[in-house]
Order: sequence, then C-alpha cells, then structure tokens
Amino acid sequence: MLALVFLGLSRLGLALWLWPRAEPAGGLWPVLLGGLRIDLSLLAMVCALPALLSPWLGHRPWAARITAWWYRLWWMLFVLLELSTPQFILEYDTRPNRLYVEYLDSPHEVSAMLWHGYKGVLLFALAGLLLLGWVGFRVLRTSLVDARLRLRWRPLLTAAMFPLLFLGARGTLEHRPLNASMVAFSDDAMINTLPLNSLYSVINAIRGMHNERSSAALYGPMPEAEMQQLVREASGFEGAMLDPQHPGWHVQHASKRPAEPLNLVIIVEESLGAQYIGTLGGEQLSPQFDALAKDGWLLARTYATGTRSVRGLEAITTGFLPTPAEAVLKQPRSQRGFFTLAGLLGEFGYHSRFIYGGEAHFDNMKSFFLGNGFDEVIDQPKFEVKPAFVGSWGASDEDMFNELHHRLMQGGTQPQFTLAFSVSNHTPWEYPGGRIEASEPAASVQNTVRYADWAIGRFFAKAKLSPYWKNTVFLLVADHDSRVFGASLVPVRHFHIPALILGAGVPAQRDEHLVSQIDLAPTLLSLIGISSVQPMLGADLTVHYPGRAIMQYGDNYGYLKGDQLLVLQPGQPAAQFHYDVADHQLAPVAVDPALSRLALAHALWPSWAYFNQRYGLPPKSLQPAPAPPATVLKPMEPDKCCATREL
Repeated sequence: MLALVFLGLSRLGLALWLWPRAEPAGGLWPVLLGGLRIDLSLLAMVCALPALLSPWLGHRPWAARITAWWYRLWWMLFVLLELSTPQFILEYDTRPNRLYVEYLDSPHEVSAMLWHGYKGVLLFALAGLLLLGWVGFRVLRTSLVDARLRLRWRPLLTAAMFPLLFLGARGTLEHRPLNASMVAFSDDAMINTLPLNSLYSVINAIRGMHNERSSAALYGPMPEAEMQQLVREASGFEGAMLDPQHPGWHVQHASKRPAEPLNLVIIVEESLGAQYIGTLGGEQLSPQFDALAKDGWLLARTYATGTRSVRGLEAITTGFLPTPAEAVLKQPRSQRGFFTLAGLLGEFGYHSRFIYGGEAHFDNMKSFFLGNGFDEVIDQPKFEVKPAFVGSWGASDEDMFNELHHRLMQGGTQPQFTLAFSVSNHTPWEYPGGRIEASEPAASVQNTVRYADWAIGRFFAKAKLSPYWKNTVFLLVADHDSRVFGASLVPVRHFHIPALILGAGVPAQRDEHLVSQIDLAPTLLSLIGISSVQPMLGADLTVHYPGRAIMQYGDNYGYLKGDQLLVLQPGQPAAQFHYDVADHQLAPVAVDPALSRLALAHALWPSWAYFNQRYGLPPKSLQPAPAPPATVLKPMEPDKCCATREL
C-alpha cells in the first residue's frame, strides 16, 4: 500500500508538471488508471515470493527479517528511480530507460558530469532519498506474529494465492501480458511513459538490453523477398544481385574522379542540432558555421537517424539503418567483420584514425572501430598536443581540433581518413573561459554551442591556410540534437541537424533536398573519387536524391517521405501524418498502404542484416578497378542541387 500511494502521488505530480502536454492528450484518468495497472503488476511480482512462502516460513524470525529487508530494498529502488525522474525527463524527455543503466558503464564521466553540473539536484535527491527511506524503514519493520498454520492448510493457502498473484502480475486476461503499449494512449511519446513507473521502465529496458531485439518482433513480419525488393528499389539498385547471400552489395560508381586520391575528414559535433544554427532557422548562435556554409555544400534539410551519439556514429561511419535495438557499435555480432567506411577505404590504401576528446572506451567506440577497419584510435590520453582545458567528458573542442590539425599536418603520401568527435556541447556545459561572450548562466547549452562554433571557425581558418586543404574533403555534421522531445510520436523537428561538406573541389551551394544521415557516407565516397562495391542503402547525393529520412525514436520508427511521415509503433497499427516543415506541425492523415509497406521494409531490413551478419565488407576481388582520373571536379548541375523542397 505504501508503494502504491507513493507511486500514485509521483505520477500525479509528473502529470501536473507536464499538464500543458498531458491535458490535450487525455488528462489525468488515462495516466492514473494505466499507472495503477502497471504498479499492481510490478508489486505482484515483488510480493510473489514472500507471499507464497509465508504460509510455510512466516512464523520463523529469520524469515521475517529477510522479508522485511526484501521489501525495504524494493522500496528504496522505487524511491531512487522516482526521485531521478524529473531531471531525466528534462534531459531526455522520457522516463528513465536503458540510458539510465548504460551510463553506469562510464562511472568516471558520469560522476564528474553529475557533480559539476547538478550539485543542487543531487543534494535535493539525497535529502529526499534519506527522508523517504526513513519512512519506509519505519513502516516496513520486522514484526513477528505467531500465526503458524496447520500443515494441511498451508498448500491450500499457497494454491489460493498463486492465481491471484499470477493474474496481478500478468495484469490482463488478454492474449499478451500487460506491457507499456497497453497503457499508451497518446501520440505524445513522453506522455505515454507517465502511466509507467520508473522502476518498471528501467527493468523493462534491462530486459531489452539482454535481448538483441528484432524489428519484426515490434512492428510485425514481412516476407523476406518483398522486403528485399522494396529496399533495393527504393535504394535505386539496378540489375541482378552481386551475391544473393548479401543483397545489399552493389556497385557505386564515383561521379567525381580527382587526379589523386583525396583525404577525407569527418567532424562529428556533439548534440549540435539545427535549432542552434542560424542559417538553418535556429537560434543565432553559430556565426562561424553560417559563414562556412557559404563556402561549401550545405545540406540544409539533413535528419539524424536517432537521439544518441552511437546512433549518429552508426549512420555516419557505416551507413547502417537504425533499429529499435542498440546501435551496432555496442552489439556483439558487429564487433568484427562489420562494414565501415574505414574498412572499405583500407582496401584502397587509406590509413584511418579516430580522434576523440574523451576516453574512447565510452559507448564501446574503441572496440568497434578497431575491430572494423580503423588503424588507430586517438583519445585524450594519446593526444600529442597537450590539452588546455579538460572537462567532465574530456578535452575541449579546441583541443580536439588542435590534435586534428596536428595529425593532418603530418601529411605523407598515403591517403588519410580521419573521424573526429567533439565533446564540449554536453552537460554540464563546460568550456574554457575567455573564448566567447557568454550569456547568463555561464553553464548553458547556448554558451557551449557558441564555444563549439568558435572552435569550428578557428579550426577551419587554420585548415584553409594549410597544405592539406587542397586535397581533403571535409564533412561537418552533428550526431543528433541536444534534446529530443515533443508532443508527437516522432518529433521530426528535433532530428534536424546541420551537415556541411566543403574542401577540395566541393561546389558552394545551399541544398534544400530532404537528406538522411545514411546518405552522407555514399556521397563522400563519390566526392573523393572512390568507386566501390559496398552494402550501404543510402544515396550518392551527387547523382540522385531519394527524398526520404529515417528516424528511430525509442521504440517508434519514423519514415519521412517528402512531407509524409509514416510511424511504426510496437503492437499498434501504423500511423501517418502530414509534416509541415515551416511550422513543424504534424497533422494525422489516412495511412497510405504502399508507404506503410515501404517503411516496414526499411525498419525490418537492418535487423535482418544484423542477425544474419549480411552487412560485411565485400571481398577485395569484387572491388572495381580504378577509373581514369579527370582533371577537374565539376560542380553539380543546378537542377540537381537547388530544389527548394523534396516532394
């Protein structure tokens, strides 16, 4: 009863706090009634073992003490998770989930972040934990009543309690047990988590982490032949499959043929959503990026595939489509033999490196990259240029760029591929002083965006005067937005990110076509002159535009085709919306069956490829012979680059 009251009050408080979003979604009753079902289900599981054993051991002092501590432990878990929830919602716009557990793999970075950025929150939570813990310990005291039963009554009482506890835990008489989708009632993904309690949400996430979830289990099956046909047609693959066992393998002929192999540098900016970029209609915080955008190919409508760094790195470096499972950087079957740009470019004589301002063990980046084609990983401990400022997440952006410039200046005759990843634009918003005109409060995302932009401008000012500039293609792109939230199943607006290609032979143009992160890697291969056989489903944007973007938002899958967003949800029918890019509004429309099948095919394909290990690097014997070099890189035709909208 104590836990039911506490969880109910917590849920009520969250609903009132989020009332502007909860009221139009249905108000309090769906939240409170659905929450009662979830709480009773979880509490039935917690109480099952002590209750079933009580007729046999309840009169034993040692059993009573163990039971008391059992309930105290669960009480403290309920309290800890609920006290953590408001701050977690502020950061991630959802209840605690798998991120709550995954960050425990990096205790140093997380503890530093919490201490430097959230002292007040930590102290308040600690006080609440101690107070509510004391209440729980007072209520859940060990008490022994000599109520032993005669032996013949014990199995009867146990048998009577078992179906009650079983039905309580199951939560329903329907075919499937109670789950999160059964208490979902809104097209606002955040509001749909309110009926849950946070311990239930985290336990559910842990269960999911121990299972490599298949998209088909969430969204439903599709015949493999139909899936492969739809995906190949949408990707523009022509002719027969090169290998029926690897239907993604196809020939991509580079549209540009430089006289010599060009170097490639991909700079991934932490959490730099389009909402902060002035030239993309965001806050006026990015004068350096805005100026650079006039010198290169600005892909003004680029959308991330997810909401975490590993998801962005997955799309940018492997071209792999997102899934409801964890990104392939952390999945066991992809740690060796998985396709990456580095692995492919290694077949063409490139040396590949990854530069990161923090410690590369975070999110399993080091293991994945070294296992899949990268020759070296350079994180903060390996920096040759001493960092000037080190925060909770590692060396500042300017230090990362100093290291990048230092490595590029070393030159050599071997072509280079460098992936560089920044860290400064992340809570607790730490950056060196004296670089920017900061607003108040100093520790804010606006100021770290200003600082990140300052570091970008400083690096490219040096790069343009350096010998490597003339033979290097650069991509400057965000991994994801800083805070992805919104009262919709997939908040498209917060998947919008900056993407800018510039450097050797890249024409200056503003491109308003709809682009996904998965299109960037194939495009870069073409710009540096690499014709290849590879499995990426993204498009070479120097040749054509597929006019779609793909977004994974928790368990919701979004397929944006032109201005139509098709959303797949676990255990529910597909939903379709008209997306107005001007005001970012989603209006429900009738579901187009063809678009629904196309979206489902793209949702299922990466799970199929991962589980069957069909996303590897093709053998060198399949790679095409180098084409004769051209003397000039011609800019793209205007009709291919300057459309204002992709419909």
